[in-house]
Amino acid sequence: GNLIPIHMVKVQKISELQPFLGFTEFDLYQDYKSSFLSSDLGRLHSIFPFKSFCRSLGLSSSRRGRHAYFPPEGKVALMLLKAYTGFSDATLIEHLNGNIHFQIFCGVYIHPCRPLTNYKIVSAIRSELACLLNVDSAQQVLALHWKPYLDNLHVMMTDATCYESYLRYPTSVKLLWESVAWLQSRLSAFSKDLGQRCPRNKFKDVSKRYLCYSKKRKRKQSRTRMMKRGLLRLLEKQVGQVDELLARAGERLSLPASFRKRFPIIRRVLEQEKALFAGQKVSDRIVSVDKPHLRPIVRGKETKTVEFGAKVNNIQVDGISFIEHLSFNAFNEGTRLQTSIALQERLLNTRVSAVAADAIYATNANRKFCTKNQIYTSFVRKGKPAADETQRKVLRSTLSRARATRLEGSFGTQKQHYSLDKIKARKEETEILWIFFGIHVANAACMVEKVKKKKKRNTT
Repeated sequence: GNLIPIHMVKVQKISELQPFLGFTEFDLYQDYKSSFLSSDLGRLHSIFPFKSFCRSLGLSSSRRGRHAYFPPEGKVALMLLKAYTGFSDATLIEHLNGNIHFQIFCGVYIHPCRPLTNYKIVSAIRSELACLLNVDSAQQVLALHWKPYLDNLHVMMTDATCYESYLRYPTSVKLLWESVAWLQSRLSAFSKDLGQRCPRNKFKDVSKRYLCYSKKRKRKQSRTRMMKRGLLRLLEKQVGQVDELLARAGERLSLPASFRKRFPIIRRVLEQEKALFAGQKVSDRIVSVDKPHLRPIVRGKETKTVEFGAKVNNIQVDGISFIEHLSFNAFNEGTRLQTSIALQERLLNTRVSAVAADAIYATNANRKFCTKNQIYTSFVRKGKPAADETQRKVLRSTLSRARATRLEGSFGTQKQHYSLDKIKARKEETEILWIFFGIHVANAACMVEKVKKKKKRNTT
């Protein structure tokens, strides 16, 4: 009585499906599987250590709900597909329904007459994995699996980059207006629930002024300051009205989780913007109410002086990148050289003897450390030339050229082809997961070529 007929199941795991297939269908599936193994997706699947990776996450099979559609390896495979294809969640599910290779990649079978329709399963799985991800242990698994195919394990390249978040360019006026508009909607909703009149303020007047201001192509500094002053006064008034409403209503109002999370952020925005308006300096400035973890990262580039996203210090071994340090706050990557060397030696169990890094890493402390540990670097020499200066100059030039082409080129590849251009994750932990899979899917695609070359060398 509790058994569900096979034809009624929407999604089945392939491991459970095969015994129920008739001979003809099974032969057809084997043909699909053979074509999958020889495809780019099949080669990518073969290079990734799914079982050991899931063990490092502590990921187990879900027994009920939408998560149960996919086995643990299938959940990881879905995140790999997301980074590899660059599809949105809805488009990814649409392709998963109609592409048998995608289904084999994720280890599931979706009946053509009963496709998946809820694309939010992708974000649910992403949130589940984000809570379990430990970057260090996960990278240890990948490094151990890929080490036999890597050359020049003693050479380390390192540099930092910013993986930008999907965000409108923040200004004080935009941030204040978003806070004001959201608080006004909450005031209206709370007043309606309590059956009373909405508290009076200058929202309508300010909204008309903001509309006129936002339509102008050029805005005078005096007009911008007037707009800020009006928005600050209104926001302060609204915060006081909400506090008064909550104090009076007591337990009659059921506050949603989104309000409990966002209202303290808006309080901080008000405090920070008042300080900035008064000409004071503010630390840990909030640039987005939806993503309060983001901070301005001053990069000093020609096209972008400031970026908003995670700053990541990467190391690279034979074209394969690993995350050494990730932070949403700005940090000086020059202080991360010694920990970068330690990370490579821990991941690959090989002593580092040559380092290629940018000029920002060439501090006196780093130079002394490298000299003490007999590590050659790409840093421009200070002081008198050594006895073997000609050889050292050639080595420095080779290391610098390799870093500039391979490491910096990999940043562009990750951002253009592996979903790291503008990261659309909402939460801090899901953004970290997004970056992790983007970097390591790019690594896996690179490893496919390395494995192919290694096998060709062994056969010849």
